[in-house]
Amino acid sequence: MNRKEVTELICTVCDERQPVQADCRKCGVRFGKYVCLECNLFDDEEKNQFHCQGCGICRIGGAERFFHCKKCNMCLPVQLKNGHKCVENVSRANCPVCLDDIHTSRIPCHIPMCGHLLHRTCFEQLLQAGHYACPICQTSLMDMTQLWKYLDQQVANTPMPPEYKDYIVYILCKDCHKECTVPFHVVGFKCCHCGSYNTCRIKGPVNSRNLELAGGNQPQMGEGSNAANNNNQPQEEAHPADAPAGGPVQ
Repeated sequence: MNRKEVTELICTVCDERQPVQADCRKCGVRFGKYVCLECNLFDDEEKNQFHCQGCGICRIGGAERFFHCKKCNMCLPVQLKNGHKCVENVSRANCPVCLDDIHTSRIPCHIPMCGHLLHRTCFEQLLQAGHYACPICQTSLMDMTQLWKYLDQQVANTPMPPEYKDYIVYILCKDCHKECTVPFHVVGFKCCHCGSYNTCRIKGPVNSRNLELAGGNQPQMGEGSNAANNNNQPQEEAHPADAPAGGPVQ
């Protein structure tokens, strides 16, 4: 039943049937410690409830601790008032993990750097499962600086065999959304713009020496590239046995 469609109620003390209101018109009993006649909500538990006109529903936690962002169309903690990334109507969607509605959910939400919302419990489950990218846009869910430093050490401690030294790959960074050309490595591909390993391969591995022999322009390491414009460049096919694919960090 939609509580907003309720027009009458019955007092459990005196059995008086009456229009929805805060107090019984016959015996005067209060129908709840917290009463919202816009939502037809009656609650006897103290939860610091308040009604948000922008959201159109009652929320808990205290009105002084939240503000309504008109673009995001949701209530956010006051400490994020000047420091959050606005995504239009971001809460009017389902959690990308559990697919439950976010706007009316009682489960606290986590706001990653990309601004896409997901339940805090779902966020914690993602981390426990080893997934560190937003399910919607694949941007890193948290500061990954320490992991990138660890992968830098792994790359430095894992030299590629000589037969792979001339292989390069074209990659797209999922964090800064830029393309570049980097050496092929089995551990992963580091973005030359922001240093992230949250990348995906868009072309390659390509043997740069073959490009020189074919008269093509050899791309410089770290040079921005456009995969759509590189389809005519000679490319040596890479087979699994020849060049293991370094994948994106999840």
